[in-house]
Amino acid sequence: MDVKISRILHAGYQLDCGSTQIAFDPIFENPFSHNCYAFPDVRFETEKIRDLRWSAVFISHFHDDHCSLESLNFLNRSTPIFVYCLHEELILMIRELGFLNVQSLELDKAVVIDTFEVIPRRALDSDVDSIFHIKAAGLNILNVVDSWIEPLTLSKLTQTASWDMILWPFQTMREIEVLSPSRATPANGSLPVEWVEQLKILNPRYIVPSSCQFVHEDWSWYRRAYFPISYKSFQQEIESILPSAKVIRMNPSVSFTLNEHSLTTSPALPWIQPNGEQNIDYEYDLYLKPPSTSEISKRFAALNKSQFQFVYDYCRSGLVEKYRSLAPSEDSYFDEARLWRLSVYDHLGQGRNFYYRIKSQDIEFVSARSQDDLVGWLTEIPLSKFYAALAAGESLSSIYIRINDLIFEDKIEEKIKTADIMEDPLIRCLFTGDFGVYQRAQLERILAQQRIVT
Repeated sequence: MDVKISRILHAGYQLDCGSTQIAFDPIFENPFSHNCYAFPDVRFETEKIRDLRWSAVFISHFHDDHCSLESLNFLNRSTPIFVYCLHEELILMIRELGFLNVQSLELDKAVVIDTFEVIPRRALDSDVDSIFHIKAAGLNILNVVDSWIEPLTLSKLTQTASWDMILWPFQTMREIEVLSPSRATPANGSLPVEWVEQLKILNPRYIVPSSCQFVHEDWSWYRRAYFPISYKSFQQEIESILPSAKVIRMNPSVSFTLNEHSLTTSPALPWIQPNGEQNIDYEYDLYLKPPSTSEISKRFAALNKSQFQFVYDYCRSGLVEKYRSLAPSEDSYFDEARLWRLSVYDHLGQGRNFYYRIKSQDIEFVSARSQDDLVGWLTEIPLSKFYAALAAGESLSSIYIRINDLIFEDKIEEKIKTADIMEDPLIRCLFTGDFGVYQRAQLERILAQQRIVT
């Protein structure tokens, strides 16, 4: 018996064995996660997707590019959904969407779906991610999703005699570096040493460069700054260290049939239609100069009066309340009193500054700043993206926030070089403690639309 492997999009796959079909992290949206556009470009025929009758869907983790309720909404509600997530809220939301069989996955506990056995394995960040060992037709397939493999998990994986195919996360996304581009170290375009070592140990027959299959808006500087590894360079590096392995590129809709002897092309998924040239590649620009936050903010629509007021009320009071409710920062930079400037830019590119004095867990809104008071931290964000993060759970990768992207006064600069930009006060306020805001906003929109229809 053979296994047919088909690419959906990003980390999404459909696997067929006999009459059984299962799927992993299916996304049927283009763009998804607000501003992630399929790369290469495709169109989904959603009416055909509604006719799918998968035996099960497996979701590796809760991030919105892997678990989207708007994508799940196309599926038959009798489809069993298996989710790795430590937060019960996500399970409840999928049930609220109408799915009758939603189960939480346990690490190292196999799930048998007819001809398939799926074993969730521990990723390096087990509070968030999981990876999947898939067994079918005597074959072993490892879906690493976009995780790093935990050392004990690697030890378990080496007990498998041979790996027929590994779906490997081939990009090292620069999602942190783009927050402060002037302070970022340029990428060298090579795979992390840990990945190379792990692949040498696992030594699969076939490797699919997996996960990252998207680019940002056509005007966005992220298109040439976010992805430093190309398909071409990935293949060259992998095949130089693993000459017995073959790198297989799988664009959305593309299918292969795998057995113990060979890998052959198969008919593509009929509900994904490629648009234009498909074998395009990423281009990373080492010398790219990013546009200012003021210029970026002009790309977004104006807020209405109530939305505008919502953001500015948050700046004056809501942000202060949220920051005080958080645990102390793990970074020592704010152990000393600092003046933080939050600059918010509207659709005309005009900025408005808000000042806060921070020391450890304490924060105070500063209505009037003295000229001698040195700014010790700077955060910039487009107004419309600020609102989207607050109201719809829009993620860090799409809100175009910029942090400390300038040279400070000498005595500030000396200490800020080693500060962790992920301890930025706005990032902490927007993304700490509130789980599933993105999915909850999706669910509310879907249920509201259903009420209108009925």
